[in-house]
Amino acid sequence: MSRLSEDLLAWQIRSGRHDLPWQCPPRSAYRIWIAEVMLQQTQVATVIPYFQRFLAMWPTLFDLASADEDAVLALWSGLGYYRRARYLHATARICADQCDGDLPRDFDALAALPGIGRSTAGAILAQAWDLPFAILDGNVKRVLTRYHGIAVWPGSATVTRQLWQLAEEHTPSQHAGRYAQAIMDLGATVCTPRRPRCTDCPVAHHCSARGQGREAQLPVQAPRKSLPVRHIHWLLLRDATGRMLFQQRPADGLWPRLWSLPEAPHSPDQHAALFADFDEADRQALPALRHAFTHFTLDVHPVLFQGVRPRAACAIPTMAWHSPSDAAKLALPAPVRRLLTHLPEMPR
Repeated sequence: MSRLSEDLLAWQIRSGRHDLPWQCPPRSAYRIWIAEVMLQQTQVATVIPYFQRFLAMWPTLFDLASADEDAVLALWSGLGYYRRARYLHATARICADQCDGDLPRDFDALAALPGIGRSTAGAILAQAWDLPFAILDGNVKRVLTRYHGIAVWPGSATVTRQLWQLAEEHTPSQHAGRYAQAIMDLGATVCTPRRPRCTDCPVAHHCSARGQGREAQLPVQAPRKSLPVRHIHWLLLRDATGRMLFQQRPADGLWPRLWSLPEAPHSPDQHAALFADFDEADRQALPALRHAFTHFTLDVHPVLFQGVRPRAACAIPTMAWHSPSDAAKLALPAPVRRLLTHLPEMPR
């Protein structure tokens, strides 16, 4: 057992997190798997209420496997990175059909399932069954980079291989689950991206970054790139009864299979006229909104058309008119849901 793992195991008992909902009985691979997928690129505080609602709706893998995908996406709405929800649903169906309703304990089989991969598979195997498999999420990368003083961007292929080797060397053959939780806890609560609390760190006395006074400089940041900006019009077509037109997005691309608003890259009036008749006086440009993605920024220019007279859009399978109460139940992207909550009232 390495000095790092020995120190972290002792620290986790007295100072780690012990009351996260996926840690509480009944502890299971299913609950850990749901949590680990939700925690990909998302903070614990954001995940907890989603996890609790998810488990209340689908308490077992069989329940999730039999669920409708649209219902899964609707519950996921607002959590972001929606492919995670689709992969969860797909994996649940595979495991229900092929693994008797449980996740496989074989690493290769588990890592090959949709949306899991190497680190998530290691986290499940370690935390559910205490098997000695390494993890390498963002928190672990930061801890290992500082502890070993790696002064190269950790996102490069060479450094990633080095970090995986270190992660495996530090993973103990016993208490692997508690060690996995310990190193994630350390990264989340002590060895934070900004202003790390080195005076509270159980491994600071052997940390290279701390010894060199470089904890603020490590990990090395990724090379900065200017993100492209995309512009789009969202069409808010609202009829006299308050119904609005929604369109389900394709299975691939941005917000896959979620329900959104009809889009127009330009000429919003011309595009809106494909679906409804309206009077020019009932057209209102709403304040623009910006939504940042990993690889680009989306600038949205919403246009509200009041009191429209629908055409045959409902004949298109991916388009439907919904009342406000029905729309609230749809799987909507977070910016669409926010926009709908701030719409002007219907004219009397």
